Amino acid sequence: MRSFLVAFTMFLWLVLTFPVYLVAALIGLFNKHACASFSQSFVNAAFRLLMWECGAKTTVIGRELVPTDKPVLYVSNHRSYADTPLGYMNVVGVTGFIAKKEVKKFPILSLWMKNMTCLFLDRDDMRQGLKTILTAVDNVKAGYSVFIMPEGTRNHNEEMLPFKEGSFKVAEKSGCPIVPIAFSNTDALYELHKPWIKKAKVVVHFGEPIYLDNITREEKKALAGKVQGIIADMLAEDKKLIG
Repeated sequence: MRSFLVAFTMFLWLVLTFPVYLVAALIGLFNKHACASFSQSFVNAAFRLLMWECGAKTTVIGRELVPTDKPVLYVSNHRSYADTPLGYMNVVGVTGFIAKKEVKKFPILSLWMKNMTCLFLDRDDMRQGLKTILTAVDNVKAGYSVFIMPEGTRNHNEEMLPFKEGSFKVAEKSGCPIVPIAFSNTDALYELHKPWIKKAKVVVHFGEPIYLDNITREEKKALAGKVQGIIADMLAEDKKLIG
């Protein structure tokens, strides 16, 4: 029943919200930040409804650690389609996700994502990939946070896939802090028993911000491994909350 309800809600949202998108796009002609903020608030309302319909019993840890006076680079593991809505529902400030280029094929959804300063990464084209990262740097300098999942794809194994080092260029070139995020048990909502959606306990855990000015040159060279290790520790810590 949950699966049909969620699918129906997504269909209605995509069909019925196009006029609202046009209003948001009109706002964007005069104020890009206002457009992104309005769009994120509107999309978040849909995400909260969808996660409620999915039966996600969510525990959020450490959100108060996220800086409120500057944009950040959010870096997380990736277990489920649910990671994006759960991430968006809990980030601080206007944030654009870096998604794989295939997401651009989804009508309406991709338009809303562009409103929210989301970017689409071509993992098979290094030149286009670098261009996307440099655009993300510009977005941070313009005051928008960026959210990236450096595993590159959803992964349900106990061990995370190696983090792609290029993802961290956003922080290195913009100087913004990095906020690690650990998603625990999100794949229990859908991926572990698809095509059916089942209620589950999930955890969204924010770690201490990492300020690049406060770490050594050696740590900067091994930044991907450092952040991945922090997330791994949070995942281990959160196992007791899942039960």
